[in-house]
Parts: sequence; structure tokens; C-alpha cells
Amino acid sequence: MKEILEKLYSTGDISDYELKLLIENTDGNISALLTYYADTVRKKYYGKKVFLRGLIEISNYCKNDCLYCGIRRSNKNAVRYRLTREDILSCCEEGYSLGFRTFVMQGGEDSFFTDDFLCGLISDIKIKYPDCAVTLSLGERPYKSYKVLKQAGADRYLLRHETADSGLYGRLHPSEMSLENRKQCLYNLHEIGYQVGAGFMVGVPFQTTENLIQDIRFLQDLKPQMIGIGAFIPHHDTPFAREKSGTLQLTLKMLGILRLMFPKALIPATTALGTISPTGREEGLKNGCNVVMPNLSPVAVRKKYELYDNKICTGEESAECVSDLTRRIESIGYEVFSGRGDAI
Repeated sequence: MKEILEKLYSTGDISDYELKLLIENTDGNISALLTYYADTVRKKYYGKKVFLRGLIEISNYCKNDCLYCGIRRSNKNAVRYRLTREDILSCCEEGYSLGFRTFVMQGGEDSFFTDDFLCGLISDIKIKYPDCAVTLSLGERPYKSYKVLKQAGADRYLLRHETADSGLYGRLHPSEMSLENRKQCLYNLHEIGYQVGAGFMVGVPFQTTENLIQDIRFLQDLKPQMIGIGAFIPHHDTPFAREKSGTLQLTLKMLGILRLMFPKALIPATTALGTISPTGREEGLKNGCNVVMPNLSPVAVRKKYELYDNKICTGEESAECVSDLTRRIESIGYEVFSGRGDAI
């Protein structure tokens, strides 16, 4: 097993069979070596920098009915909200004063946010904060929509593919959604010129090791600048309410493998990591992550954007959240960097 890991470290790729052995490995010494190699590679390209992104959750309305998601349209218990243009600009103003130079606008697939609305908003942000990057994470949209949003000033787009296996995709999503369209959206974003982010869940129901390998191979084909993965965590108002969460151990292992295979990628230590373990985000940073995304959303709506149960950072003011994160990041030997933090 050590030979396989050393091959991955030196070449950046291994066979499907070797990946399967590494993913299913239970030897703690190998896991520790993977952590060491992943940290070595991220430091080679990014040093000790951890990039901050200001997350603004603009709406929890969603037309989709994904079986794992707490804001799915069938969840009648969800308390819905939308931020106004003024709300969003106020979040940006607060974030800028705290040192953020990237704003991530994330939400469900909500038809209220038309191209005209978003283009005007993006343009306003770029005019007021020309040294900042604007990232969108608003789901599947037509090619024309992605193009006009890019022309308005959007720099990056995050769209997790969730799984690259069509059979598994069909078990996680309603019939009107398709993996083919999801992938096409990602290819469209790449063609238009966005810095593209994709990613998948770890430990979702019905997932196999082979599915995880498919995810890696799809990412190799897509070549995204950003890769976001997180452990599956059930939500009490979904069909998957009684399913087991994904594990911290497997998620960290996948993060380490991704860092070795995508050495220049921007990889976040996600909120989900911090939800499944009190030190999850710190462990993510040690295993190759180099991005964290503190929440800039108004405190009053944070608990309403509940994709899964027990989501962390729902009750703190933005400044408190940033201060705490900064302290924790520095305590494990990394440095907070609040600039745009583009992929190299």
C-alpha cells in the first residue's frame, strides 16, 4: 500500500484498482502518510495560506426535489426566505470591512433571481469592490444565462455534480433531473471562461468505492479550478432522514487523494466537515484543503438555510465567526489570507 501512495505522490495518478485499494485501506500509518503527502503538496503550491470566502446564502427556495436536501421543494416545514438586493449588498459591505475579497452567492434554484436581477447585482458589487471576486452557486441554468452573468462580472461558479454515476444520480434526484444536464452545465461554464468548481458527496446512501473513483475520473476530465466535497449528513425532513452520515475518516482520505491528484486546486474545508466533527475543518486543512467560507448571511436567516441537520455557524455574528476561524486556523500553523485567492 505504501508503494501505491508513493506512486500517487510522485506521479499524481494511479489506476482504478490502486485507487480502490487506497480508498478502502484501514491502516492508520498509511492514512497518516497520505495526510503528510497532501499537506506537503498544498504547501508546495500555496504555502500556508488559507483563503477566506464570504458566503451569502441568498435564498432557500428551490424548484428541485433532491432526496437528500433540506430545502427540497417538498419540504413543507422549511421556513422560506429570499434576501433583497439591499440585504446582499449589506452583506458584501460587512464582508469587505472584515477583509473578504471574494463573495460567494449561494442559493436554491429560485426563479425569482432572474438574469436581469443578478446581472445588476453583480455589476454593482464589481463597481463598488473592483478588487473582489464574485462567485455564484445557483444551480443549473441555461448557457445564455451563464454567459450574461459572466459578462456582468461573475468570476467563478460552483456546481457540485454530486455523483458521476448516472444510476446513483437517479437514486438521489427526482426523475426530471439528469446527470447529463448537470455535466453539460459544468462544461458550459468551463467554455464560457469561469473558474469552475465541481464536487461530490462522500458516504451518501447507495454509494460504492467504484462511484468515488468515477467522481475522480470525471474531475480529471473536467479539470475544475475548485473541488468541493463533503460528507453526506441527513436532514430530518427528507426521505434520507434515517440514513447514516458519511464519515470524517473517508472524507479526509478523499480530500488527501484529491490534493495529490489536483495539486493546484482550490479545495475548501467545508461547513459539513465542521458539522460532523468539532475539529473537522482543521483536519481538512491538514489533509490538503486551502479554503474556508465563513457565513456572511444575516443571522436571522442562517438556520433557515438548512441543507442538513445540525449545521454549524448559524448563530454567530460574521465578525465573531471570522475571528474564531482565524484563531483556529493559526493555531494549527496556517495563515489566513483574505485576498481574492485565485487558483494558480
